[in-house]
Amino acid sequence: MTEAGTPIEALLASAHQRALSGKLSYQGVVTPTEAWELMQDKQAHLIDVRSAFEWEYVGHIPGSTLVEWKHLPGGEFNVDFLSQLAEVGGKSENYLFLCRSGARSHAAATAAAAAGYRGAFNILEGFEGDLDAHKQRGKTGGWRHAGLPWVQG
Repeated sequence: MTEAGTPIEALLASAHQRALSGKLSYQGVVTPTEAWELMQDKQAHLIDVRSAFEWEYVGHIPGSTLVEWKHLPGGEFNVDFLSQLAEVGGKSENYLFLCRSGARSHAAATAAAAAGYRGAFNILEGFEGDLDAHKQRGKTGGWRHAGLPWVQG
């Protein structure tokens, strides 16, 4: 159940409606809290598409899997992204893609859907959220701002 007492099926339907409203090519869009709910209910794999550096030094979510979208420091696309994703599970399972603010995870969800992954979801706001008026992250949205579990190191 979500915070509002809505069943998981309704949560997934709402996430799908957000994708339809946004004319997105993937299955759905979830909030960080909804993503945690799906993870706890064993309804999805959380795929962190940030760099290994971000994963290690900024922090990551327990139970998530790192599959880099781009490599640092040069920002080269990870040409093995889809093959590494395939090692996590099958194309009929649900995948929640997470990055810093939602941009790379949107691209990853789009690519996964194009490759036949039927349950590709983007996590809104990402791990750190958008920049605030002071050009700082983590204060206006994102996984950490929502107070959800994460670890560093």
